[in-house]
Amino acid sequence: MILKETIQKAVLSQKEAFERTDHIIARQLMEHLKIKPKFAVIISGIRRSGKSTLMKTIARKSKNFYYTSFEDPRLSGFELRDFERLEEVLLEVYGESSCYFFDELQVVDKWEVYVRSLLDQHKQVMITGSNASLLSRELGTKLTGRNLIYELFPFSYLEFLSFRGQARGVESFKDYLIQGGFPDYLELKDPRIPQHLLQDALFRDIAIRHKIRNVKQLQELAIFLISNVTKEFSYNQLRTAFQFGSTNSVSRFIYFLEDSYLLFTLPKFDYSLKKQSVNPKKIYGIDNGLVVNNSRTFSTDYGKLLENLVFIHLRARQKGLFYFKGIQECDFICREGSQIIRAYQVCYTLDEFNKEREIGGLIEALQYFKLKEGVLLTFNQEDIIETAGKKIRVIPVWKWLT
Repeated sequence: MILKETIQKAVLSQKEAFERTDHIIARQLMEHLKIKPKFAVIISGIRRSGKSTLMKTIARKSKNFYYTSFEDPRLSGFELRDFERLEEVLLEVYGESSCYFFDELQVVDKWEVYVRSLLDQHKQVMITGSNASLLSRELGTKLTGRNLIYELFPFSYLEFLSFRGQARGVESFKDYLIQGGFPDYLELKDPRIPQHLLQDALFRDIAIRHKIRNVKQLQELAIFLISNVTKEFSYNQLRTAFQFGSTNSVSRFIYFLEDSYLLFTLPKFDYSLKKQSVNPKKIYGIDNGLVVNNSRTFSTDYGKLLENLVFIHLRARQKGLFYFKGIQECDFICREGSQIIRAYQVCYTLDEFNKEREIGGLIEALQYFKLKEGVLLTFNQEDIIETAGKKIRVIPVWKWLT
């Protein structure tokens, strides 16, 4: 139980900070976000990606609202029964309102019980959280069919341009390719920011939350995977390399890393779900700035960063993503419903030495899925290639993103 006076101090200071008129960049997600009665709007994404700022933008459109952040140390240990005292404090501080905004609510056990009670009273509720399971398992039976789910990623290229006041083009894209889209890092350019962000996610969102004892093992695995984005891995290889007791332990740790939005796995396409589950997967990172500043490799691999960036863009818009591997390989194929509808190959620079491999992998995927054309994404090359009865559009990633 937390004292009412303690809750009041937290709410008052949060109100002052939340109402501060900072420079706010319009997020593309705003086009789709709508608060509706009887539905909890849930925004999930990695720490420091702008969820609170997005919430602030939406709150400003409301005449009256309540706001509480459960990241506040003064609210550590907040329990279900403390919501009654919170309600009293919110009424005293803000006055009457039917619109609730909650930051990082998932740290409160059984939070969905309280949110369901608000929805039953026809209140409007918006929630942010730093873990994907907030969108699924932890919604439980209390909010099944009563939630609208959205994911927020770090700045897209267009949002980056708006934040930095730059024009689209090769120079600004190269900055984005290396620096990524975390607002704090873009503003201060201090490499410790993405480093601290990684540690925060590992310790607060994973180790503490899931009661992991061997935090060093988790940390080493995360750094290894971040250093090897775009590469294939198998659970058995990682089990041996990091001395896990079983592949189930490896799978569990990687699930936690995905759950906190630090990393994503990309399965190899197969019509057999059983084969798909055991095939080697590829690993990708949430943001290039986080990858660059936490990687153990000393040289910057622009080709790897370009492929990682394309993955982030595709993943932010759809979940039916795979890589294809036959005789050759195609980086990304996109599924909509039960149909494969697009194929992408990523190559930093297409030249005489790699064109046969890059084009061949894309052509093989197009033939396999009976697609008429594909896209080959490059740093700054543009062309149209017609071969083997297929059309390949070569497009610079910076143009494709805009």
